[in-house]
Amino acid sequence: MSSSSLLPAASAATLSLPDMAQTVGHGIVSRTVLATPEMRVVWFSFAAGQSLTEHTNPARALVQVLGGACEFTVEGKVHTLRTGDLLHFPPNAPHAVVAAEAMTMLLTLTPVRSA
Repeated sequence: MSSSSLLPAASAATLSLPDMAQTVGHGIVSRTVLATPEMRVVWFSFAAGQSLTEHTNPARALVQVLGGACEFTVEGKVHTLRTGDLLHFPPNAPHAVVAAEAMTMLLTLTPVRSA
């Protein structure tokens, strides 16, 4: 278990995502919800207009928008996401995000294991 994870990796536990919601006047806040060898779950809160520039990650990704809206660009294609939307993208796909309004999301990453 990562000491900075909000949930323990070795036992069952609960976490209230609405209780994590916090107003971010500016910037981006991220918290590791769970970190195991099989996956990493990260909670993000973006102030309106904040962005992450294009980058890649060697893991498979699933984005779940919990509140607000954003434009998520994956491999050059823009996806407008709102509360309740999911976005999947494969490992090493170039991606970027811009918060159209204040928003929160969960990012689940699963590493690709070699055979």
